[in-house]
Parts: sequence; C-alpha cells; structure tokens
Amino acid sequence: MESFEFSTELVPGLPNELGLECLTRLPYTAHRLASGVCHRWRDLFQSPDFHYHRKKLGYTQKVACLVQAFSGGTVNGPKRPGELPSYGVSVFESLNRGWYRLPPVPKYPNGLPLFCQLASCEGKLVVMGGWNPVTYDPVADVFIYDFTTQQWRKGKGMPSKRSFFAIGACSGRVYIAGGHDENKNALRTAWVYDLRKDEWDQLGELSKERDECEGVVIGEDEFWVVSGYGTERQGQFDGSADVYEFKSGEWRVAEGIWEPGHCPRSSVGIGKSGKLMNWAELNTAVRVGARGIMLGGRVLVTGSEYQGGTHGFYMVEVKEGQIGKLEKINVPDEFSGFVQSGCFVEI
Repeated sequence: MESFEFSTELVPGLPNELGLECLTRLPYTAHRLASGVCHRWRDLFQSPDFHYHRKKLGYTQKVACLVQAFSGGTVNGPKRPGELPSYGVSVFESLNRGWYRLPPVPKYPNGLPLFCQLASCEGKLVVMGGWNPVTYDPVADVFIYDFTTQQWRKGKGMPSKRSFFAIGACSGRVYIAGGHDENKNALRTAWVYDLRKDEWDQLGELSKERDECEGVVIGEDEFWVVSGYGTERQGQFDGSADVYEFKSGEWRVAEGIWEPGHCPRSSVGIGKSGKLMNWAELNTAVRVGARGIMLGGRVLVTGSEYQGGTHGFYMVEVKEGQIGKLEKINVPDEFSGFVQSGCFVEI
C-alpha cells in the first residue's frame, strides 16, 4: 500500500501526509488510547493496510509471545497431584526487555487449551487447537488477539480437531498440517486459514502421516512441515519434510533435512546447509525443552540443562548465518515458567 486517502484532515492543521507520518511513528502500546480519539483514527489503527505501512517504513516492533506455565503452575490455587499446570500467553519486548501477560481468553479464564499452537498474522496473535484444560479433550477453537484493541475475538474453528500439528503464517494466512485426531491417528491433511475472510480452505495432503511435526515458514515462499511420524511408527521421527510452495500451490518432498529419531519441536528455521537449526544443540544450558523465537537479528532462546531443571532465558545474535554466544537475561519470577510453545508477532 503506497498511500491513504482522507476526506478531511487526519490531524487538524497538518497536511494529511504529515499527519499520517505522526501516527505511523506512534508505538503500538499507544494505539488503543489513540484509537479512542475519533472513528477515523480507530479505523486507521485497526486497518491491516496500516500495519503493512508501518512495517514498510520500519516502525513495527517484534515481540515474543510465549505459551508459558503460570508461576508455580497455578491459577486459582495449588494443583492436585498429577494435574497439569495452567498456561497463559506472556509477551517479551526485546527492546526494553520488558514482560507482560495477555488477558485470558474469555472461553478459558483459568488457562489456555493445553498444547495449543501460536502463529502471528498481520500484527495479531492467533491461537489454535489444543486440549480443553479441564476435560483434556481436543478442541478446534481459534482465537485472535488484537494488540490495538487489546481484546480477544473468536475465529472460525478448525475444520477438525487435531493436536501436535505444524503451524506457520504468511501474508494474512495461517497454515496448519499433520498432527493427530481425537483417536490418536496421525494425519496427512493440511489447511489454510484466511484471517480477513475468517475462512478455511484445504491444501491437499502431505506425502505421509506426520504427528508431532514442526512448521517453519521460509521468507514469503514456502511452508515446511518437518519430520513427525505415522500412526504405526509412534515416536519414530522421520528425516524428511513436506514443503508447500505459496506461489505454485504445490507440495514437494525434501529428504534428509532432519536427524531421524529426534523430535523437531525445538527447531526454529533453516540454515544455509538446508538443515534445520536445533536450538537444543546450541548449548547444554538449553538442551532440554529448547525453544527459539526469532526477533530480527536476535533470538530469544529458552530451555533447561536437564529434565526438571530451572528454565533459563537467553538472547543470542545471528549475523550472516553465524550464531553468537548465549547471553543470559534476568526474568521476573512470574515469567520464569516452562515455555510450551511460542512465536514472534510484528506489531
């Protein structure tokens, strides 16, 4: 989008070009307050086109959104023995290293669906699937958080209930593939969700069943569905990936891009060699439960040294394919819990 058209002055006394420039420079944290000035400002701040305008000019900010266990694993008091902890969405701002927590989803006031998946789309956070935190039944729920209004809204549910699926987003669409259904059967199906239209379309089938696969979007070109295993091969992770090309709308298979037998859930991208980067191999401090969230030229890496160990949080620089050393960061106690999944959102 190159220009906006306004029937009257956007900011009284200023040319519209200058008024738009002023509003474009506002930090995202001020958008909700500024939206209350008038209807025109509200419509502007909530417009996807305005998001792309700010992104083009370099005024967006990348934050990490993490599905994280509440401090102590509790929401409304201690858990019963054997009961899973409750989870919410924590937000990390790398520029000022500040933390805050998003309000709970209205349908799930005591914690997000367990093992839900996150994706970012046009400056919004999308939460999909998982298990009902009370009954542990799979759900097809879709929720979208708008950082401008600071509110959740319900999206059209997934076509079917699935868990542990690959997810990725590009150009206003969220892609999902694989995982398993309510009966623990591994899936080959793939779908795409259009955020603006609130509609789902099927993308055909993967070359094989892929439960517990990982989704990676490469630039604006491809959606990779990495590794996973079939129903009859529980835990035997495959070394290949199914790759969906956005322009052609076709699938292809990439062989030998992941180490067979290893769970891909901590992978974050693809290096120059064509192999997925596994943050668990970066340092022994994060070899268990590793997760990496790309934040421009730096990455937020989380994980622990051993099963049940203290969860650490680190920043690491990535320049021209070279990965720097881990820099440990201090995290408030209420944000130090286990990170189940996450993504970056460019706001």
